[in-house]
Amino acid sequence: MRRRKLAIIGTPNVGKSVLFNVLTGAYATVSNYPGTTVEVSRGFARIRGIPFEVIDTPGTYSLVPMTEEERVTLSLLLSEEVDIVVHVVDARNLRRMLPLTLQLIEADLKLILDVNILDEAERIGIWIDIPGLERELGVPVVGTVLTRGLGVDALKDRVAGCVQGISSVSGAFGVGGASGVPGAPGISSIHDAPCRACARLGACRGPDSARGA
Repeated sequence: MRRRKLAIIGTPNVGKSVLFNVLTGAYATVSNYPGTTVEVSRGFARIRGIPFEVIDTPGTYSLVPMTEEERVTLSLLLSEEVDIVVHVVDARNLRRMLPLTLQLIEADLKLILDVNILDEAERIGIWIDIPGLERELGVPVVGTVLTRGLGVDALKDRVAGCVQGISSVSGAFGVGGASGVPGAPGISSIHDAPCRACARLGACRGPDSARGA
């Protein structure tokens, strides 16, 4: 069976490395990306019987690169045959992180959104409507608390389902991309779309949403 390639993407401090370690175990290769001083971690995993190479990309805020780390992440996505991307976000700061999610959708990548740190979000009065967010974005969405292993089995199921072509979601955007979907946001409006999405589905209920943050 061909080894698939899974890239983990997200901003710093959202749990990317925790997910990488959960999937790959103790063994990983850390090396500088060619021509840079930016480190990229690679490891191997077997998810529901499917072999994967797992890549922990540098911390990234946008696919419009402003830093060397973001340029490396974009280069990885463009130059390597990535089968699936897992975008890890912090449930406490969902609105600020959804622009990158929408950029990944616009890039026509096979995507799973991992809304992590749900326990701390709930502790401060924020509840995320995971099914509603999935319907709105049109990509698989999983809620996790990676430091406690919660949601990991569901995430593995979605990863396996996506690469086997048996996971589909209907929503505002087409699965894996927004091309051909009426009303899908273009790149020029990508930074406004997360607020519209949250407003329509009420995905973020808590102090920040009450203030309109």
